[in-house]
Amino acid sequence: MHASIDAVRVAGTQQGPVPVVVLSVDDEDDVVPIFIGFNEATSIARGLEAEDIGRPLTHDLLLDVMEELGSRIDRVVVSEIEERDGGQGGTYIADLHLETPRGGTVVDARPSDSLALAARTNAEIEVTEEVFENGRDDSDKFEQLEDIRNVAGEM
Repeated sequence: MHASIDAVRVAGTQQGPVPVVVLSVDDEDDVVPIFIGFNEATSIARGLEAEDIGRPLTHDLLLDVMEELGSRIDRVVVSEIEERDGGQGGTYIADLHLETPRGGTVVDARPSDSLALAARTNAEIEVTEEVFENGRDDSDKFEQLEDIRNVAGEM
């Protein structure tokens, strides 16, 4: 299922503020929220803005190295959710699909890192039907949350 990064927001939880990247899925009203770390959330937001801050950060550096080696990101696939003990939430699994001089290859990567790279390259983002069905949530829940760029400026 084709997806795109709708927003990077901050949710208030019992453990405190937690960043969430919200993926919208074509032809669906629900979204797939993936809770991530602050550094990754900020990196995704910077990638979406195509913000050049001078020296490359980790995701920029990885892209520079890949390009120097003749590779490019074809697409990102959020492929599964590994359930946690007790059934509360889960860990999302993603695959980076790369085109290299040796042919196509798939690299296991965290969704947050994969999405930060996709935001910088406009690579396609996909979620499997299983991920959508098990991770979907009402988009209205996330529209009112604070944008990460507003929160990051306060930190």
